[in-house]
Amino acid sequence: MFITSETLLKVRYSETDQMGVVYHGNYAQYLELARIDWLSRLGISYKSMEENGVMLPVFTLDFKFKKSAFFDDELIVKTSLRKIPTAKITFDFEIFNKNNELLTTASTTLVFVDSKTRKPIPCPSYLLEKIKNY
Repeated sequence: MFITSETLLKVRYSETDQMGVVYHGNYAQYLELARIDWLSRLGISYKSMEENGVMLPVFTLDFKFKKSAFFDDELIVKTSLRKIPTAKITFDFEIFNKNNELLTTASTTLVFVDSKTRKPIPCPSYLLEKIKNY
């Protein structure tokens, strides 16, 4: 694994069910926040990528839920780049609570796509440069 970052999140009431447990569908949003934070820590704005014609749609998304997260929990999302990106980029995630208990593991693969043609493109050179110089 390459570059790893940690993103802190707090579970909001609206993200839980009647039992106070985080609804599983909200985990995809947690990963998205962590990916954007990962890029930001490299000095890359996802908004700027999109403005420059690069989109990153999700190709695969995989979760393994080990323990529940609850309303008001403080979560740590560890995001790791699995390998140097090509036309796609793969991240591995671990989500912990404040007691350092592993709650969830996940991975996601996204594809670099030209926003006009909607066709896959190679990873932008500026992102590869940041990764290689990290």
